[in-house]
Amino acid sequence: MDVDVDPRPDKPLLQLRGISKHFTGVRALNRVDLDVRAGELHVLFGENGAGKSTLINVVSGTFPPDEGTFHFDGEEISHLTPQRARAIGISPVFQEFSLVPSLTVEENLFLGREITSSGVLRARQMRKRAQALIDELGFDLDPSRRVDDLSRAHQQMAEIAKALLGKVRLLILDEPTASLTERETGRLFELIARLKSQNVGLIYVSHRMREIRALADRVTVLRDGRHIRTLDAATSTDGELVELMTGRKIDLLFPTIAHKPDKVMVDVENLTLADGSVRDVNLYARTGEITGIAGLVGCGKSELIRAIYGIEPATSGVIRIDGAPYEFPAPRRSLKRGIAYFPANRIAEGLALSRPIRENASMTVLDLPAFARFGVLRQAAERARIADIMAQLQLRPPNIERAAGALSGGNRQKVMLGRALTRELTVFLFDEPSVGIDVGAKLEVYEFMKRLVEAGAAVIVVSSELPEVLALSNRLYVMHHGRIAAELTGAEKTEQNVLSSFFRDHLTAEVA
Repeated sequence: MDVDVDPRPDKPLLQLRGISKHFTGVRALNRVDLDVRAGELHVLFGENGAGKSTLINVVSGTFPPDEGTFHFDGEEISHLTPQRARAIGISPVFQEFSLVPSLTVEENLFLGREITSSGVLRARQMRKRAQALIDELGFDLDPSRRVDDLSRAHQQMAEIAKALLGKVRLLILDEPTASLTERETGRLFELIARLKSQNVGLIYVSHRMREIRALADRVTVLRDGRHIRTLDAATSTDGELVELMTGRKIDLLFPTIAHKPDKVMVDVENLTLADGSVRDVNLYARTGEITGIAGLVGCGKSELIRAIYGIEPATSGVIRIDGAPYEFPAPRRSLKRGIAYFPANRIAEGLALSRPIRENASMTVLDLPAFARFGVLRQAAERARIADIMAQLQLRPPNIERAAGALSGGNRQKVMLGRALTRELTVFLFDEPSVGIDVGAKLEVYEFMKRLVEAGAAVIVVSSELPEVLALSNRLYVMHHGRIAAELTGAEKTEQNVLSSFFRDHLTAEVA
């Protein structure tokens, strides 16, 4: 990892003035100013669709600005490309990974910057350098593994390593902790502190207030493509940032939900999965309440609800839905039984990004007579129903013929939620429902859950965000290493008790 010391730390490393960017029918950036100093972490904060992604794409050379000036290290830059950005020391780590799945980690690290001698690849030298960088970063990552064999967390590590392989002056991190465990997040924070001490500037995009409090020197708030204000992180409050971001005062982040638990709708007994990620789990979920499942990334909580829906295979145990055994679960059969699943990875599993919003929202109901007859789609009925649902969910903008890939993270989540309103459903499985979406969109998702529960549905929420799962759930299971470590209700449902269940498990393992 190569870093340069800035000889002029008093001057901005990056200075943008009046940056604008238009896409078809959309003004994504409207005369935005931004400066980043060497050795500071500058947070970009805003709702989905505020212009953050467009701005970091401009900085990294992916999109040329329509107007405005771009200075880097005092030099005016024009016609920036990703290759030139990398050459001058601008390294982005995007939320949507740029790795080639069929290549190994080390091949991805050196893609486009291979080490050669007389036209011959220096494979041993590249492998040695890749391993040295990964060791320096403290990542548990095998450089010889193919990317498509890695977990999402390890792919995130590979992306960060790739960004830090060459000369780095400005590092851009877009929601970097979304796929990382607490330990890996801690290592990333240590790396950030080291980079700051070496005068590397950082642009950091996050919706997580705790991360902003832990890392930020300054925060720039964007709204509707405009620069609203830049604040010192130390003197700004969470409420102030959220109000600037949304343009309105938000008193409560989590709604008050009137839980009225009734009959058991989902009953899991001694469930063990084929890959060993879940072992001998017992769990139940009732109508009229939110059942939470907390745990660190990789603890098995996501695999558990995927098994209920029929995505992950089980080797033993029983799943009952509304009292009846549910053998050989499969997504199509689950939908017919009234079970909906909302995956954490909206890009890979949740949506067909190249297809219209309308098709994405209706894809789970094409077996219903209201939408199709004799294998022929009733397009007028589909269009009318999906338009009505998206209006209820306040999709912005409301054009249901736009490609899902053109939407912000919050609006993509709304398209997935819209499927729940197209057919009769009683069980809702949410996997990391707020990952990658802003505070305003989170509120809308929480209100959606509140309406489901108060209408008598059984809702299971899996989340790595402790404040979220504690506030939403009526009963909370804590998972650790594939097993249920605790079940908490009422006054027992505290952050301290959740964390102590992890430590108790660690102590038991050490004694054994």
